[in-house]
Amino acid sequence: MALIDDLKNAQKDAMRAKDKVRLGTIRMALAAIKQREIDEQITLDDPAILAILTKMVKQRQDAASQFDAASRADLADNERAEIQVIESFLPQPLSAEELDALLEQAMAATGASGMQDMGKVMGFLKPKVQGRADMGALSQKIKARLNS
Repeated sequence: MALIDDLKNAQKDAMRAKDKVRLGTIRMALAAIKQREIDEQITLDDPAILAILTKMVKQRQDAASQFDAASRADLADNERAEIQVIESFLPQPLSAEELDALLEQAMAATGASGMQDMGKVMGFLKPKVQGRADMGALSQKIKARLNS
């Protein structure tokens, strides 16, 4: 079943359960997906939807940290609740060992030897880890590996 169908079914379930936080968050996700489909006049596939959901999680993490810094725990808690809802639609995150194994595989497959090969390695890894790993942290690991 496609991810968009999962989101729509979860929206119906949240309506039936009268779960306002879950319903509101799912509606936001569906609106973001629909907006991108309209803007680009395409139908998004699962990897593109995962990218949108991953971006939404990152935005809410940033907002929660800013609310914490401003001593607004109530708003930070709302953001964290939305993060949990969105993450329930993302695949399980990769463990450090799995990420290291994929990184080794990417280095071997691309023949990466220096920083000039960073794009090749990221291009190889991105479809495999989209929504399952923090791309910023992955980028740092690749940089460290290529510089050593």
